[in-house]
Formats: sequence, C-alpha cells, structure tokens
Amino acid sequence: MLTFEHLFATLPEPLWVACQPTPVAQPSLIVFNDALAVQLGMQTRPDDATLAQWFSGNQLPPDAEPRALGYAGHQFGHFVPQLGDGRALLLGEVIDQQGVRRDVQLKGSGRTPFSRGGDGRSPLGPVLREYLVSEFMAAVGVPTTRALAAVSTGERVNRQLPEPGAILARVASSHIRVGTFQFAAVRRDESALKALADHVIERHYPEAAKAEDPYLALLEAVTARQAALVARWMSLGFIHGVMNTDNCSIAGETIDYGPCAFMEQFDPQKAYSSVDEGKRYAFENQPTIAQWNLARFAETLLPLMREEGDTVVAQATEIIRRFEPLFDAEQRRLQADKLGLVADSDQAAALMTALESQMHQGRMDMTATFDALTHYAHTLNEPHKEALLRLTTQPNELAAWLEKWQAVQVANQDGERLAAMRRANPVIIPRNHRIQDVIDAAYKGDFGPFHTLLGVVTRPFDESVEARRLAAPATENEQVLRTFCGT
Repeated sequence: MLTFEHLFATLPEPLWVACQPTPVAQPSLIVFNDALAVQLGMQTRPDDATLAQWFSGNQLPPDAEPRALGYAGHQFGHFVPQLGDGRALLLGEVIDQQGVRRDVQLKGSGRTPFSRGGDGRSPLGPVLREYLVSEFMAAVGVPTTRALAAVSTGERVNRQLPEPGAILARVASSHIRVGTFQFAAVRRDESALKALADHVIERHYPEAAKAEDPYLALLEAVTARQAALVARWMSLGFIHGVMNTDNCSIAGETIDYGPCAFMEQFDPQKAYSSVDEGKRYAFENQPTIAQWNLARFAETLLPLMREEGDTVVAQATEIIRRFEPLFDAEQRRLQADKLGLVADSDQAAALMTALESQMHQGRMDMTATFDALTHYAHTLNEPHKEALLRLTTQPNELAAWLEKWQAVQVANQDGERLAAMRRANPVIIPRNHRIQDVIDAAYKGDFGPFHTLLGVVTRPFDESVEARRLAAPATENEQVLRTFCGT
C-alpha cells in the first residue's frame, strides 16, 4: 500500500484543480514496476485486478486526492498562458525509502478543466514508449521520471485512426515545470509565485534557502541541473522532441516522453518529431533551447529577487550565461568516459569532435560505434578493430582517427577507466524500430515483445545473445524516421 501525502495542495488553488479521473470500460494491467513500488514504500503488492483499478482511476488508492496541475508554456517559441494537465492527475506524493518526496500521477485518465477540448486520453503506443524509454534512462543513470504501471482501458482513442487506449502511472521528484512558474507569473499573482518558489526550494533545493538571495540561488541550482541533464542526454544520442517550457522540469529530470527518439545514424541536425517541422528541437540545438527555457524561468523569478531594475536583470543574466560552461564541463567529462580517457584529458574534446565528424560523414550508427570502440579498447585486437571499421563507409579515414585515439588511450590505460567507458556506452538503446515493433504487436493484443524489450533495455550493458539481437541497428526497411505524440 502506498501512503499518500498532499503537500502541493497547500499551494494556492490557481496552481491546481481538484478533479476525478473518468472511469474506463475494462482496465487490465499490462505491467507493474515492482522494484520501483518497493522503493516507494509498498510493502505488500496488491493483486493485478486491484492494481488495474487503482492505476486506471476506476477505484482510487486509499488516501489519493486527484488534482490537475496548472501550467503555461512556450510551445515551439510561442507563449500559451494556460496549458495544464489536460489528461493527467496527481494522485499525491509518497515519501520513498530514501526519505525523498515523489509524485505519483496518472497520465491518460480523462478530461480535466485544462483539457482545452481534448479527450484526456492516451493511446497505447505512447504509454508503452514512455514506459520503455523512461526505464532505460533510469537504468543508464539519467535523471528521469519513472514508470510505475501501465494499464489498458478496453476503450478506443481517436487520433488519426481509432487506437487502443491506455493509462500510465508516472513517478517524478515533482511535476513542477518552468511552465508552472509562467502560469503564476502571467497572472501577476506574486503571492502564488512566491509560495511556489518557496515550495520548490524546500522540496528540491534546500541549500538555496541559506543564500543571501534564495531565488537567485534557485535559478543557479536549476541551471546547473539542466546543463548536466542535457549533456547526459546528448551523450546517448537522445532527442527529446518537444523541449517546450512546459516540458522542462524544475527538478532536473527528463519529463514527457512524447515524440522522443534516440539518434541512430549520426547527424547533428537530426530530428524525429512529427510536430517539429522546423527542427527547433533537433539534436544539436538542445543545449541552446535548454538555456532559452531557463531564461524564461529567470523572467518569472525577477519580482522575487532581492535586487531590482538593471541590477537584478544583470545578476540573472550572468547565471543564465553560466549554462554554457556548466554544460561544456559535463560534456567533456562524459566525452572522456566514452573514449576511455582520463577525466581531465585535454584531448578528449578534439578527439570526440573528429569522431563525430567521422560518424556523420561515414554514416555510422552512434550507439553501435561506441559499443564497438569499447570492445576494441578492452582488447586492442584486430578482429574488434575490423568490426569497428565495418560500421563506416569511410574505413581509411576512421582508421586514421583510431591511430590518434589509440596513442592517447593506450598511454594511460587502466581497468577503472575501461569500466567507466563501458558504463558510458550502453550495448542497447530503445531503438525506434524496436519500439514500433512492440507497439504493433501490442495493438494486436501481444505484449510479449514489450516485456522482452523492457527486460533488455533495463539491463543496458548486458552482453546476452538477446540483447545483441535487439541492439542491432535498423535495416533500410526497418528505419522509423518520424515519431508522434499521443495528444
């Protein structure tokens, strides 16, 4: 049993609206994350039928008090003053085994006052995608929301075509976003804004409360977490797809896996999202967009800060400018790990830039390249070198790069750095075509491929035969070039 608390509900009501989920016809449990449930304090696991009732919203867990959260947002650069949870409900918060307060939310649970004409539902496909990708991210150590359960509804959801419906139970450090602050700021409700900021400081950044200006310190802390988060995304080839301010978590977690994807053939301008026609959120644009989102966050905090006028603007601007060196420092650390170099290597950045050029020009798969490089680094034998060279259309150029890399890497080779290299380079990612295969099978009532893929991507460094099979890049006919949001 989960024990719910409701600290967010102590904030002013414009930030939330009490709302009940809409019952569904025939809830059936697809998957339940038992390990996560134990972390959240669930001592005894209810049966599947009870879990299906709870996480469909048909019968709420004890002490749950559903609320839809309000937020605004810049969507593809255009400000919308009211968005909010149009298909999600916060059931409450639990204190996990580490003493951390964490939200439990239903996503796809029906209409709310923020639905803006939508049906409040989610198709099955996006629920399975978010479950797989968020649990993979957790397994590789990227801060992320988690998936607690997925439930099919026995109903159809109309998008381009009728699709089976589902509901995701999602866990987060909180669901507070940059857009939450924009929601309070656009109403010129300084008391609600201050209450929200104080809540975030208490919940996520208690050290900021001791600063001379707690709200300036809050901006600085959020900036640091976002810089580290996006660097970690990019080290894996992750493309969020919809980096609107309402999808930018104040807690520094990856949130809202809509049309996200992992880059396969390396291309800095790669974008998969069907709603990102201008490539605003393409792979290499993500640091710039994160910094832009943080500037919008800073704007909301200005009225709370100690100084005024040009002085406070200058202070906030200086913190936003720190995003770039913070991002660069984390990226350099990750590059060194991915290349098997010492953390303070002054050659990692140049070698990585050259390798990325090789991957782009040679049409190389990013994950397969780093996996093969990791194997070669561990053995330095000719078969592993040949396996790596087979991944490129320009083997001579890659061989020349390998000579430069090897001269640096071998000089300081040790077991600890090789282990760090393996941890930085997963064997498997949730590839787009594998996710699509899972979705296609599930739409026919077969969840076996979903459970198989889930078991592998949550052990992303596994070298098993099954992992290797599912890790293989897409063939020409298997490639998925467009991903879609479930709204």
